[in-house]
Amino acid sequence: MQRTKLTPDHEISRVIRGGWQMASGHGAQVSDDPVSDMVAFADAGITTFDCADIYTGVEELIGRFRLHYRDVRGQEALDKIKVHTKFVPDLDVLPRITKSYVEGVIDQSLKRLNLERLDLVQFHWWDYDAPRWLETAQWLGELRQAGKIRNIGGTNFDTDHMVDIVTAGVPLVSMQVQYSLLDNRPAKRMAAAAANHGVSFLCYGTVAGGFLSDQWLGASEPDGALENRSLVKYKLIIDDFGGWELFQTLLKTLRGIADRHGTDIATVASAVMLERPGVAGVIVGARNRSHLPSNLAISDLELTSEDHEMINGVLADANGIEGDVYTLERDRHGRHGAIMKYNLNKGAA
Repeated sequence: MQRTKLTPDHEISRVIRGGWQMASGHGAQVSDDPVSDMVAFADAGITTFDCADIYTGVEELIGRFRLHYRDVRGQEALDKIKVHTKFVPDLDVLPRITKSYVEGVIDQSLKRLNLERLDLVQFHWWDYDAPRWLETAQWLGELRQAGKIRNIGGTNFDTDHMVDIVTAGVPLVSMQVQYSLLDNRPAKRMAAAAANHGVSFLCYGTVAGGFLSDQWLGASEPDGALENRSLVKYKLIIDDFGGWELFQTLLKTLRGIADRHGTDIATVASAVMLERPGVAGVIVGARNRSHLPSNLAISDLELTSEDHEMINGVLADANGIEGDVYTLERDRHGRHGAIMKYNLNKGAA
């Protein structure tokens, strides 16, 4: 497993185990023994785990895993485990947010994860018209100075607001962004700005909720209800990318590349993003350890110049997704924003 350092004291596996699919209410059939599954991932080299305060039950689950991993593998092995969580205050809270609220949610994450200091807190803010987003970022900076947070990142900020946070003195080390062969928005402006300010990308959506996989190759365009909200979200991205026919052309191209490398479409799709400038890691969802071999294969895959040329040939016909990072999703009246859930944090009041 490839590894990289976000900071001198924060080394991560470049493939990160995502926690969204383990959240209660997601609708997915998860493992009967998720702690043992996480042990298997960690033993194999995927030692970085992504979660959030709004992923119901996931912080607690990772907290139990950490204690178990220390017991069975020892403190030295536990020290390699990094947990990336998020601070996502509810939309309704934003107009009246206080430092005590922020600290209460951070304290809750510390308790759930069985940590004395959070490795990385990734800050999200739903509505820029609620004016305390910069002040809240600075409060997180103060909690970092107080020793409750080791590193601060962002989640789904656009380029201008990311730069404003950094120039205000908050030391962002990462930005978690939706970045895939279907969604190139981070490359427009943010990649250059992030490089200038020492901010690394942690990418989600690299397989578009499962659409970028062999399962959908040759499949008819879905016209009924999809299995979960994640698929609804990424189907909208496919529509904006160029539609189902172009999407199928991309899948066929990826399948040809996968055949040459003895792998699958999803692995190729994530490996491509791992090679993009500024990308420190890709976040992969895994319901159980059956996904482990394919997740490990992502960092092993060495794509050729011919592979990239074939992919770029398809992408040249794509429309490109409108706007900066997460701009479409912030429009609560638009197609992308209307499916979001904005009040999921059951943290401090």
